[in-house]
Formats: sequence, C-alpha cells, structure tokens
Amino acid sequence: MSEAPTHFLDPDAISRAESLGLQARYIVEGYMAGEHKSPYRGFAIEFAQHREYSHGDDLRHVDWKVLGRTDRYYVKQYEQETNYVAQLLVDGSESMQYGSGKVTKLHYAKMIAACLSYVILHQGDAVALGLFDSEMRDYAPRSDNKSVIHSLISRLAAFQGQKGTQIATVLHDVARQVRRKGIVILISDCFDDEQKILEGIQHLRFGGHEVILLHVLDPYELDFPFQGMVEFQGLESLGVLQARPADIRRSYHLELEGFLNRLREGCERDQCHYFQVKTSQPLDEVLTAYLGFRLRTTR
Repeated sequence: MSEAPTHFLDPDAISRAESLGLQARYIVEGYMAGEHKSPYRGFAIEFAQHREYSHGDDLRHVDWKVLGRTDRYYVKQYEQETNYVAQLLVDGSESMQYGSGKVTKLHYAKMIAACLSYVILHQGDAVALGLFDSEMRDYAPRSDNKSVIHSLISRLAAFQGQKGTQIATVLHDVARQVRRKGIVILISDCFDDEQKILEGIQHLRFGGHEVILLHVLDPYELDFPFQGMVEFQGLESLGVLQARPADIRRSYHLELEGFLNRLREGCERDQCHYFQVKTSQPLDEVLTAYLGFRLRTTR
C-alpha cells in the first residue's frame, strides 16, 4: 500500500534548508545558465583568462588595456556558470523498511528525497529521482520544472521496494548512463557489501560526479538496547536468530563500528561526503546540519 504524499514535505525542514541551499562543491556540467562553476569557458562573472581575438568575437569583451600595452587584440574569458543535475537515489530494500518507532528508514529516506528535491528545484537546479532495491524500480528523468515536485512525491509515495539490495550495481549503472558531471545523492542504510558500494562511488567520482552518501540508520541499530531473550528476524533473506542481547552486544558494537568506519573512511578517501542520519532526529535539524556543513566546506 502506498503512503500519503502529504507526509513527505516537512515545512520546517524546507524553510530552514532553503535558506542554506545545496551548492555544488565541484565543477558540474549543466545544460543552462545557473549558479555553479562549469568546465566550459564563456562570458559570465568571474574572470578566468585571456585568449587572442578571433574574427566574430564580441568586441565588448576585448581587453583594451592589453591592446594599449601590446598592440594586440585579446578578449577576456570568464568561468561560465551553470545549473547542476542532482541524481537522488533512494534505497527501498527490505532492511530500509525497519523502524523501531513510528518512522521507518524508508519513510525517512523518502522525506529527505522530497525535501531536497523541493529545495534544489526552487533554487533553479534540476532533479532526477531513482528508486531501487536489487535494481532500479522507477526512474524520473531530470527536470528543472518546479511543478515536477508533485510527480516526484507521488513516485516516492508509491514506491515499496522488494527484499534484496544491489547498491553497487545501481551506482555503476548510473555512472555509465549519466554522462554530464553533476551531483549523485545516495540515501541508504548501506546494508550491503561496503567494498562494492565504495567501488560504485569510485566509478561515479572517476566520471567527475560529486557524490553524497546520506547514511540512514535507526537508533536501535546504533544503540542495540534490546533486553532479555529476543528473536531477531533477519531482513533480506537472513533467517531468524534467537539470542540474549547481553551476550552479543559487545561483538555487535564492534562489528557495527568496523562497518561504519570502513564506509566513512572509504568515502573520505574518494572525496565523497559521508553524513550519518538517525531516524529519531527531526528532519529539519538533519538537513540544516548537513547543508550548513556543505556551505562551510564548499570550495
């Protein structure tokens, strides 16, 4: 059963996130004029270099001071600015459907995707949305039309996902299919082979994309507060386990810490923004914290 679309746009989160915006940290290849650095030379705001005048160049860009000194015609070139395309990838595998409270990881991921889509579209950039589990189940191609937000939210609401997950496969497919440099935002609990996930991120980075990993986790997964004898039902075909949490708590935390460290360090090595999200946190605080961090580190 699909969820109500009205549940995904958090007005507080949007209000606070809009004031910060989501700016590109690296050079992007957009398809129209915008606010972010492009690899193409043009005539915009920030001076980049001189080149010799060619027949047909606009005389308004001739550097008359250089002409006076050298008796040669040169034109000023500037960094062309562009808008970017953000590829939002939402993991809907069975493990994402876990929630110790009222909100599952999948629902929280959908709210993140909806709010980021709204902010990106309203600042004049473009969004594409991919919904996946073991493969891409639904894909909305890029658009910078603000009215597309209604369609994106409807797709998010309808998406249920299946049992398994193949994050790396999806990342490699996006890297092969999306040629223009942009931003890829992966929203997932990453309960998959982390080395393969990092290889997918490397593929995207090799193609010039900026990559952001929003690692969505439930507080019970982090804190492991269970007591007594508990039957743990494995997600994604992992079976059932009966155990006393007190007997396995230490080893669980060691395994979890190793997993999180490997993922975080791998992202840092590949210059991918890693940001852990706990579903018990208010969404407006999460987005404000992350976008504020990006604003401080944007170069």
